[in-house]
Amino acid sequence: MKQLIIREENVLNVPNFISLYRLLAFPVIFYLALTGHEQGFVILLCISLVSDVLDGNIARFFKLQTNFGAALDNLADICTYAMAILGLFVFKWTEIEPHSWILFLFLGMFILSYIVAFARFGKIPGLHLYSAVSAGYAQSIFFFILFVFGFFPWMLYLVATWGIIAYIEKIIVLFKLDDIKIGVKGLYWLIKKEKERAH
Repeated sequence: MKQLIIREENVLNVPNFISLYRLLAFPVIFYLALTGHEQGFVILLCISLVSDVLDGNIARFFKLQTNFGAALDNLADICTYAMAILGLFVFKWTEIEPHSWILFLFLGMFILSYIVAFARFGKIPGLHLYSAVSAGYAQSIFFFILFVFGFFPWMLYLVATWGIIAYIEKIIVLFKLDDIKIGVKGLYWLIKKEKERAH
């Protein structure tokens, strides 16, 4: 019973409530995109993008990381970025289309990482590798600038390439892990730990 109470206290924290907000905002943002309300869409999407940066940093800084929180954050990320990409198709496709190959390559690697995770472990890959977290921040900045200030092709190529590299690393890490766990920084640290165990 005591262990159950501690676990509930760990789950009911600020970062998880921020992630929950992003999940609850998802259907509203989806509706605004489908009905062509660009201004409302941009405002709520930008709030979700900023909150995406906040929840992970708060969890790490105050040591509130949990497996539940990592999975919740990952699910909220999927919803937030799915809406950002939907908005890209609905509101910005004329500008993006000439450069769409890099976007589709990025989306392919993103989807592949989830296919690998579900094939190996049957669950959402809440790893939060350094490369994926930094790529997520870069994507947030890209979407914010895209919807607020306009489209800059070089930013799309930079952010998409960064994301592709991050998801390639994620896929390799998924093949090397026995189970999905929080606190995996990246492939370099995973290999380093394996070498330390070998010695």
